[in-house]
Amino acid sequence: MRNIKAIVEYDGTDYFGFQRQPRRRTIQGELERALTQVMKEPIRLIGAGRTDTGVHARGQVISFKTECGIPIDKVCVALNSVLSRDIVLTNAEEVEPGFHARYSARQRTYEYSILNAGRPSALMGRFSWHVPEKLNLAAMRKAAAYLVGTHDFAAFSLSSRDSENTVRTVSKLEIRRCSAIIIFTLTANGFLHSMVRGIVGTLVEAGQGRRKPEDLKTILEGKDRGRAGKTAPARGLCLTEVTY
Repeated sequence: MRNIKAIVEYDGTDYFGFQRQPRRRTIQGELERALTQVMKEPIRLIGAGRTDTGVHARGQVISFKTECGIPIDKVCVALNSVLSRDIVLTNAEEVEPGFHARYSARQRTYEYSILNAGRPSALMGRFSWHVPEKLNLAAMRKAAAYLVGTHDFAAFSLSSRDSENTVRTVSKLEIRRCSAIIIFTLTANGFLHSMVRGIVGTLVEAGQGRRKPEDLKTILEGKDRGRAGKTAPARGLCLTEVTY
């Protein structure tokens, strides 16, 4: 039995998230359909991150086991030939039997993109949140500093399924501007449901002057989602890397 690890890139706009769901089009569902067709046996895969509806990926990692003898250098070509154009395998390799795309992961990195310009963009509309009001990067960076480290991030989670353990370690939270695009980069050992989008929505309010940067410390310590900012739209979020 071979254990194969692959990196997947996708535009999540037209999907109900990554995880397989009955009677709904999902990334996992489409991948398993294509894998079953190519490998000529039923395939169930494991994903490193369960991205939500409308969220994208450049570095999603999957793993699956198969008896199929297809050469590893042909896996991407074969899969891409039967997948929709908005899902692409960019790399595949054989790994040790114990490798697990989700549980073997040490850190995940997400990027969130904001189009900070007076007018929306036809080309960027699927991949960014349009915020026309000019944002104060210095204020957002000062606010973001309170979130780096090991904390209880319950205030930024939308789901009660995370209630048992909401402590995570954020090792990186950087904000940079590239022309009209503001990019938030977050790396952590794990993320709660909609945690990145909750953080970004709150930081944007700091950038608009609606919150003081030090308010982030109070929100974090309060562990109350109702005290944090709005949840940023899914379309600006992208899973960029998983490290093992």
